[in-house]
Amino acid sequence: MCANWDPRKFLQDSQTDGSTNREADERFLLNDLTAAQVYCRAFIKRHARTFYLSSLLLPTAKRDAIWSIYAFCRYTDDLVDNPLHREHPAGLLDDWEEQLVNHSPRHPVALVYQHVADSYSIPLKIPQELIAGVRMDLERSRYETWDDLRLYCYRVASVVGLLLLPVLGYEGGEQTVDYAIELGIAMQLTNILRDVGEDARMGRIYLPQEDIARFGYDEERLRAGVIDENFTALLDFEIARARTYYRSAQRGIAMLDKSARPAILASALLYSRILNSIESNGYNVFSRRAFVNKPRKAYLIGKVPFLLNRLDRWRLAGGSLECL
Repeated sequence: MCANWDPRKFLQDSQTDGSTNREADERFLLNDLTAAQVYCRAFIKRHARTFYLSSLLLPTAKRDAIWSIYAFCRYTDDLVDNPLHREHPAGLLDDWEEQLVNHSPRHPVALVYQHVADSYSIPLKIPQELIAGVRMDLERSRYETWDDLRLYCYRVASVVGLLLLPVLGYEGGEQTVDYAIELGIAMQLTNILRDVGEDARMGRIYLPQEDIARFGYDEERLRAGVIDENFTALLDFEIARARTYYRSAQRGIAMLDKSARPAILASALLYSRILNSIESNGYNVFSRRAFVNKPRKAYLIGKVPFLLNRLDRWRLAGGSLECL
């Protein structure tokens, strides 16, 4: 991977590789597994660009399965967040879970997920945890404590990692599972911090109420988009919390199968840098969206081979580790 590594070419390939959404929809009419896999790839490319970009570093066989799992997770989330579904999201979630429980897929994403779950013996209780997490968005719009929010993060993000682990391959047993859980929490907290303004406009405030109070901030100012020293201190605290989870989770990346490490390291690296963007935007998460631009993505992806070597040295000798 390192010999002819060109991150700019890699970025270009990620934007041109794959079928169009229209092609995916047309192939879906064939109603077979291959058509559904094409649908999932197009779905991920459209809705999860950072993940799609990173997933191109995976071997083909793992990549197809990973796309299927991630499409399932994203589609599950969309059943609540997509405006087209807001009239009856609870019923849609019930129907979605019934397709899983009864092995009766009626959507290309469900069809492909079922194939992967059967192939890798993924227990039913894991995707059911994801569905329970998405249901939390229908049942509550505030989180009193970090423990409350951590449960939400576990269900909607850490569970994604637990679904991916059997496909990626890993050693280290439960310790690696714990690291995967921590990476999911880090990434979901990153999402929450990036989307504070957007979520507030939808009536949702994920920042723990105890933290808002601790830093002398309040919901009225949050809904008004006020950025003052209290808000800055609050976000600094939450950003530091996310980075602590990233730093711990990086050890789990070292425990993955060697073929899976580049993709997961790249994904975590790119996602963690959204926190840097929040800081460089002056903590304005109300009217400026924090993201990693293309030149920065190319630079970070170019660092992946070097960071993989660092992971390998840590596996052999231990000591400190700083990749994320």
